[in-house]
Amino acid sequence: MASIDLNSDVGESYGRYQLGDDAAVLDHVSSANVACGMHAGDPSTIATTVGLALARGVAIGAHPGFADLQGFGRRPMQLAPDALYHLVLYQIGALQAFCTAAGTRLAHVKAHGALYNMAVRDSAMAHAICCAVRAVDARLIFYGLAGSELVRTARAAGLTVAEEVFADRSYQDDGSLTPRTDPRAMITDIQQSVEQVLRMVRSGLVRSVHGVDVPVRPDTLCIHGDQPGAAQFAQAIRAALEAEGIAIAPITRPNGSPNSGPIADPHRRAAATP
Repeated sequence: MASIDLNSDVGESYGRYQLGDDAAVLDHVSSANVACGMHAGDPSTIATTVGLALARGVAIGAHPGFADLQGFGRRPMQLAPDALYHLVLYQIGALQAFCTAAGTRLAHVKAHGALYNMAVRDSAMAHAICCAVRAVDARLIFYGLAGSELVRTARAAGLTVAEEVFADRSYQDDGSLTPRTDPRAMITDIQQSVEQVLRMVRSGLVRSVHGVDVPVRPDTLCIHGDQPGAAQFAQAIRAALEAEGIAIAPITRPNGSPNSGPIADPHRRAAATP
């Protein structure tokens, strides 16, 4: 493996509620999943986060979730397929607008929280999400849990898929993430996280909480930006990967070209500010 994408969920502050140290985390990752205002984030936070990522050359993605600010998008919700489609479409469009205004491109989409974890098993939910991504821009790269229904559905929909593994979450025997209600769900020790990451990258295996080796494909590696010490986790993991000769770089499209970066338009004017 010559390179891997290192992504983080960021932009999750809201109003006076400040969560995480996005600037510090973005110093170490290659892709940013920006909250779209439903589970977290607000317009000013989105604009700030897009600017921070753009200044660091970090690929920017939409991170849509359930409309659940109180539960941080981590509570299951039951939505009809068309309602879910519209919810995801709305959020991708919001991030795309901020990227366009900043003179860059939206690169990818990754669902958040309960929406993500339900769709890894539910093909109807996965289909609604993937249809929304494709409707906005079929070139967007789709992030989904490695080996899950979500990535199978995305491939069937014709999307470019990045199979995702997690640095700071433990796994179940079927390759799903350990529910957050389980005290073993989060990995809070940096060295344990580094060891899990290196094993996934070297051998394509992750050990479940029950001691079962689960095969995974690590195209992109997630660190949660809301976890205490997230920047230190990101820094240590990046250093460990680079020591193995593995570069940290955003996912590219099948033709090898990046899916992000500034829009080449010499006539484009800087966005007006109030």
